[in-house]
Amino acid sequence: MKNVKFIFDLDGTVTSQETLPLIADHFGVQEEIAELTKQTIKGNVPFIESFIKRVHILGKLPVSEINNLLESVPLYAKVQEFINMNPDKCVIATGNLSCWVNKLLRRIYNQASGITFCSQAEVVNDKVSKLESILKKENVVRRYKGEGCEVIYIGDGNNDLEAMRLSDISIANGITHDPANSILGVTDYVIYTEEALCRQLNQLL
Repeated sequence: MKNVKFIFDLDGTVTSQETLPLIADHFGVQEEIAELTKQTIKGNVPFIESFIKRVHILGKLPVSEINNLLESVPLYAKVQEFINMNPDKCVIATGNLSCWVNKLLRRIYNQASGITFCSQAEVVNDKVSKLESILKKENVVRRYKGEGCEVIYIGDGNNDLEAMRLSDISIANGITHDPANSILGVTDYVIYTEEALCRQLNQLL
């Protein structure tokens, strides 16, 4: 049996909506976050710099309320189904804080324990008090390649670039918005519909 691992970006790949702008809209800080997110996706602002700024803005908000809000983010049903049909072959890698997305991730996995990699923060009194680590998605790729897996990475943003470069096969996902220009030079496939994405994923099993 083929030893393959599919690594999925979360926002705009498994979810049909970017989560940070949703948080920003809910709490009325959308202008700052929207511009940062836009420039980060395009590759004009380094992901780590952008992420630290966004956490600084959003970290003052109640973690429990963000967690409840993101639990209801719309998902791509066919992508979710592929992940749940192949739980031993699929992982999700997101720069999002685990304390913000753990309910959403449980929902994606239908309450089962799926494998996820997230950024981490210390939470005190329901607020983010300290950013502890920012996920480097390329390290997730290195981990599974080191275990002898053929790694297939699916993402859409500039922060996916190094992970896609290191992967055996990379898919630039354009089902929510156009992929960042920076990843187009390293990707093997560029896909613009959920149906086409899932068809390609099944062919790579």
